[in-house]
Amino acid sequence: MAIILLQSPPPKLEEVQQNVFDNGTLDFLRNLHEKFDTQIEELYRKRLQRTVESKNKASLEFKQSPERSDKSWTIAELPSRLQNRHLDLGDVSASNTAHFVSALNEDVQGIQVDFDDGHCPTWRNQLVAYQNINLVVNGKLQGAPLNISMCPVLMLRPRAWNMIEHNILIDGKEAIGPLVDFGVLMYHNAKKLYETKSGPYFYLSKLEGSFEAKLWNDIFVWTQEALGLPQGTIKACVLIENIISTFELEEILYALKEHSLGLNCGIWDYCASIIAKFGERKEYLLPDRNKYVNMGQHFLSSYLRLVVSVCHERGAPATGGMAAAMLRPGARADDRESKAIINKILEAKLKEIESGVDGFMVYDSRVVPYVNEIWKKHGSTPNQIQRKILVDVTARDLLTIPSGGVTLVGLRHNVAVSILFIYHWLAGIGHFFYSGHVEDSATAEISRAQIWQWLRFQPPLEDEPSKRVTAALVEKTAASFSAHAHKNLCRSNAERKRLTAARYMSMELFLTRNPPEFITSYLNDNHKFRTLHNKALFSNL
Repeated sequence: MAIILLQSPPPKLEEVQQNVFDNGTLDFLRNLHEKFDTQIEELYRKRLQRTVESKNKASLEFKQSPERSDKSWTIAELPSRLQNRHLDLGDVSASNTAHFVSALNEDVQGIQVDFDDGHCPTWRNQLVAYQNINLVVNGKLQGAPLNISMCPVLMLRPRAWNMIEHNILIDGKEAIGPLVDFGVLMYHNAKKLYETKSGPYFYLSKLEGSFEAKLWNDIFVWTQEALGLPQGTIKACVLIENIISTFELEEILYALKEHSLGLNCGIWDYCASIIAKFGERKEYLLPDRNKYVNMGQHFLSSYLRLVVSVCHERGAPATGGMAAAMLRPGARADDRESKAIINKILEAKLKEIESGVDGFMVYDSRVVPYVNEIWKKHGSTPNQIQRKILVDVTARDLLTIPSGGVTLVGLRHNVAVSILFIYHWLAGIGHFFYSGHVEDSATAEISRAQIWQWLRFQPPLEDEPSKRVTAALVEKTAASFSAHAHKNLCRSNAERKRLTAARYMSMELFLTRNPPEFITSYLNDNHKFRTLHNKALFSNL
């Protein structure tokens, strides 16, 4: 089986590429793909089949399995560094060296080192991120602690299964994004992380059920054997970001039993998955997300309570989502505006603590001291796993969409987030700041999915009842926002061209008859993105 890198090293990264993709790494990636290629193809086939079936099936049912009915099993005991994960920093792309170093010095338990929602996988970004992780693990990253055991735990988050690595060819086939990330990170860092009792630990994104968890578990078992690590060394937290997975929580935990680090709730990818699976039916019309969709809504509070209940029953931690609200750039945490934002974050996170979660994420590090204080007051133990929370959550609880309408304000916000995400992605940036929040692929996903769905059903606007959501209104909104952004955002001709491209690509997503399930797949596979960031020099390594 031959492996070929299709990219020449970016300027000043020649040595980095050579070190990251040395012969040992290439052999490991080749063997990893050879071992699991058939199972991954089966995963893609099952996803396609499930998507087709969901268009005709009225609902979902909880999976019935021996592991669900057997109440005796629990996940394997967690290592000491994973007993307390009250607070992680989220959306930390290691390709942004300054942000990564800053996160490594914060008073948090973990860092979501992201190759998925908050990261754009240009070849340059991949190389810099891999290199920075290698450096910090070996105590050589300038400005970071000299020993990895002194850093917050690195919660490495590879790309999700929908992402292809177009820059690597293995036996004539493009490589699988998550396998590349996982393989590179494990090959270079696993032994050092194990020796310092600091990992390797992972977040697993966008799984669709226990079959996919079982595949990851098989990958973990094979990799540990290949690298000479004790079985059970790898630990992974599954992000429950897909409606399918909510009906297989116990089966997911069981599939990863020896390697499980519990489950995580991610609201916006989760809501977008409901539209992706059932959005062509009017009973699943999701109202304005800023006004009507939050963790207080019954379908989402049921989802959170179910995750907590199942996790605690099986001895696993349950973690909540990320607080995306940010203080104004340069603002002091004690000024009036900042205090209001911080209080709103604390209010939401306190509700999650009271619901039984064992931790969650924030983005803005200026919020960290205040969140730590509420954990000191309300989290006297490293976790809340001992709290057994009995729930009786039904399929109807999870699938009944909240009432509410569509607003022009909500439409404008969703259009803006969609366009700006694509604009930044084309620039090689995976997240950005808008209207007081950090935005990433998860918020872009729900934004563009909602607009697509609203166009299908053309609901009236609450704030202008005489108007409905139409293609003409969406186009007018996109044109108006783009004109504003041209004046306030773009300083060069290249930026103006990129914004124009983002506007038209967004409209394509809004209007398409059969939308792609993931915005990142659409962008990663798009010739515009690949032309901007691929300086190919085909070289057989």
